[in-house]
Amino acid sequence: MDEVERDSITGRETTGHEWNGIKELDTPIPRGVLMFLIVTHLWAIAWWFLVPSWPLGHTYTKGLLGVDQHRTVEARVVEGQQERAAWMARLESEPYDTILADEALMKTVRDVGRQLFGDNCAACHGRDGRGGANYPDLTDDDWLWGGGPEMIEQTLRVGINTAHPETRVGQMPAFGRDEMLDREQVRNVAAYVYSLTHPDYSTPENIDRIDAGREVFVTTCAACHGENAQGNPELGAPNLTDAHWVYGGTMDTIIASVHGGRQGHMPTWDERLTPAEIRTLALYVHDLGTRQP
Repeated sequence: MDEVERDSITGRETTGHEWNGIKELDTPIPRGVLMFLIVTHLWAIAWWFLVPSWPLGHTYTKGLLGVDQHRTVEARVVEGQQERAAWMARLESEPYDTILADEALMKTVRDVGRQLFGDNCAACHGRDGRGGANYPDLTDDDWLWGGGPEMIEQTLRVGINTAHPETRVGQMPAFGRDEMLDREQVRNVAAYVYSLTHPDYSTPENIDRIDAGREVFVTTCAACHGENAQGNPELGAPNLTDAHWVYGGTMDTIIASVHGGRQGHMPTWDERLTPAEIRTLALYVHDLGTRQP
């Protein structure tokens, strides 16, 4: 029989393995660790019987507890729909004035509208609704087609320059490119429009050009923008006197707009969103434009 070697300090048996003069002790697994492993294995085996666990061809073991995530999710969806049904019905049917006067319902509009806006509108108008280059700012209470909830709802429903049979149609002609105005007339009318929001531009050096541009504006642009240049929501013609610009209000940008024209596009949401969702978005966007900072 081989003689068992024991460590002189601890008195424990060694395994016989030695590395660089260091001998390995034959130390048993701690009892606590062993018990933990036993309990976890027993729990795993029990869990196999209690909940769905093992695939069996086209099915699986159902478990003794009857847990079914499909049914759980379906039940929660039904609960959510039932909770939404009451206020969604109100949003779909009640007059806008009534909804706007109900602060509790408007809180729901802001919560749900924020999500709808983020999912459908933020790609162009930004998460905060402040727009960006070539996309309108929806928070400044300055509207191309009118900012009442009814008008916003219609814009959402039919879109702008879309294939919808009732679409809003808006286009700024390319006065320079299509030779309706010559180069000098384009520069003159751009100078006049620029002066409307930059009074300091009306200097003695520029006044003749501005006056000439005013004449071009009256004969060419006033039909859409009005003689006072304050726009026309019926045509989607912007107000040129308030310093709110979609494409930019610098002199160069205005010249580019007059020369090359502009034609925006907004998709129709008529078949993408429900009537209640469209009305929720209309209220949310209206609220963005009128909410006090």
